[in-house]
This record gives sequence, structure tokens and C-alpha cells, in this order.
Amino acid sequence: MDFRIGHGYDVHALAEGLPLVLGGVEIPHTHGFVAHSDGDVAIHAVCDALLGAAAAGDIGLHFPDTADEFRGVDSRRLLRRVAELVRKRGYEIGNVDCTIRMQRPKLRPYIDAMRRAMADAMGVGDDRVSVKATTTEHLGFEGREEGVSVSAVALIFRPEGGNN
Repeated sequence: MDFRIGHGYDVHALAEGLPLVLGGVEIPHTHGFVAHSDGDVAIHAVCDALLGAAAAGDIGLHFPDTADEFRGVDSRRLLRRVAELVRKRGYEIGNVDCTIRMQRPKLRPYIDAMRRAMADAMGVGDDRVSVKATTTEHLGFEGREEGVSVSAVALIFRPEGGNN
């Protein structure tokens, strides 16, 4: 089989009074993302990891922040389209793993919902999606609660006898 691994990273600033959407789940909080789309850094990092594995550019190439059609868009739509692109190239999604760096709120109560939301958008079982969260012990922009960063990796594979 043909296996490929991709890496993704995204960061967005936080501002008071905006919605906080992570992994396709709206999370109650005083601050949310400053962004052209819904700012879902977890999904954006996963999209970049999948696109990287498929050698298909990055999220900005496919969904530019200058396009009105993506203003305020639910990032699950973007993830669905990325998963379709991966499949059109003859690959299946093996698994994705992401780590969210954010001081607060505590994300443990939302992790399973994030896994389900992203799995649903990609058309895979939630056992193929890992979401982890960590604080930065009050260090850096995440620790000062100025923003959130997410890194992600993805494995895609071309099944035996799949398209070349």
C-alpha cells in the first residue's frame, strides 16, 4: 500500500465576545476566534495535514480568506471538501491526530464531541480521530490567552489496487 503522512498547524487570535468553535463544536467561553471563517483552528490544522499528505497545497490555496464564500463558513464544510479531494486522488484517511494548545477553558468535556464532529465531516469512524488538549503553563501567547494554536498529523493510504 501507498502510505503518506502530512502535518498541519494553525493559530488564531482570541477576542472577547466572539464564538469559540473547536473541532466543529461551539464551546461556551468569553472569547472566540478572530478569523475570516469560523476560525476553527483544530479543523484548519487537520485540513492542512490531510492536504499535505496528499501533496495538494494548503488550506489557503483551496479556501482563501479573501473569498466571500468562505466568510463565516462552518469549517466542517471545508473538512468535508478536503476529505473528498483526498478520496478523488485515490486515497483513504487512515487517521488524524491533533493537539490543541489553549490555557482555558478546560477542553476535556468537549473532546469526544470534537472527535465525532470531525470524523463525521471526514466520513470516517471516530476511532480514527484523536484530539488532545494541553495548556502551556501560562507561557507564550496561548498561556497569556491571546490565541490558540493546533498542530495535527494525518495518515492517508491508497488501498491495494487503488487508483494511481
